[in-house]
Amino acid sequence: MKLLTIIIPCYNAEEYMRHAVDSALLGGDFVEILIVNDGSRDGTERIADEYQQRYPQIIRAIHQQNKGHGGTIMTGLKNASGAYIKVLDADDWLDADSYPLLLSEMQSVTTRGGEADMFISNYVYDKVGAKHKHVVRYTHALPTNRVFGWDEVGRFRKGQYMLMHSVIYRTQLLRDANLNLPEHTFYVDNLYAYTPMRNVRRMYYTDATVYHYSIGREDQSVHEEVMIGRIDQQLLVNRRMFGDVDFAAITNPRMKRYMLSYLEIVTAASASLLIRSGTKENYLKKQRLMEELRLEFPDIWRELRFRFIGMVLSLRGAPGRWVVNCIYAAARAIFKFN
Repeated sequence: MKLLTIIIPCYNAEEYMRHAVDSALLGGDFVEILIVNDGSRDGTERIADEYQQRYPQIIRAIHQQNKGHGGTIMTGLKNASGAYIKVLDADDWLDADSYPLLLSEMQSVTTRGGEADMFISNYVYDKVGAKHKHVVRYTHALPTNRVFGWDEVGRFRKGQYMLMHSVIYRTQLLRDANLNLPEHTFYVDNLYAYTPMRNVRRMYYTDATVYHYSIGREDQSVHEEVMIGRIDQQLLVNRRMFGDVDFAAITNPRMKRYMLSYLEIVTAASASLLIRSGTKENYLKKQRLMEELRLEFPDIWRELRFRFIGMVLSLRGAPGRWVVNCIYAAARAIFKFN
């Protein structure tokens, strides 16, 4: 069995997918690479097949009709044979120095019998044209270089959560969690990072920047105007997050605190984008989102309502919109997330 399966979702990715695949190949025989071609209309299929022919012991090319990002990840999960899974988007890449180091640590941990449900590492916002790249690290919240549980997890700062870019899940944990990402939907990476977390008990963190998250292109799904145009897909994911985790069943207070904080920041992002769009239609959608949360998930509502972001998003009228816009602009300047 391979140590790690790397799933590379590809849709019309001929311009940049080679960088992603070449970076994943630095893992050598430790890894299995699944290039999932999601019904591309450019040269993606040909490139994927070329890689499979060159590296038949490492790379498998899988071709499917278009299902979207979630559909490619689910296809990868179905076909994975590695003990662990990492998702690498086709326009991102893995660090040439830190990635082999992480694999070495994973191998050492599993050889010693200290199996972890999840391995965690840092990631960097590799923004086009930016001189200074923002690195997300977890040294303030997580013990380093050893297996630990939720009782040892500290407080995360706002904007610093364990996203898809930073996590490697145990494959069987994902399958046991009944992960089911919606097809033809953007922003499912939030569900991927959030929903299976309820089953995580043992973690391992290495303070190394492994994942390069490429942002800054105007056509990217995380560009603000693109996100506003696809806001209904963001809301679909957000609503799924409301119902995917039974907070009453979470007995560890630190896990519960983390999960609520993650849900808070995603909900705040949804509401902020609806407000920033400046349309009456989207402002009403924001009101409905808050009302659905209050009526259908009252326990979550009570938790989030009296947090800082929850109180800010409950503000109404022009002053409330002004406050939200200021906070959003400041967060974007600090964290450079789009």
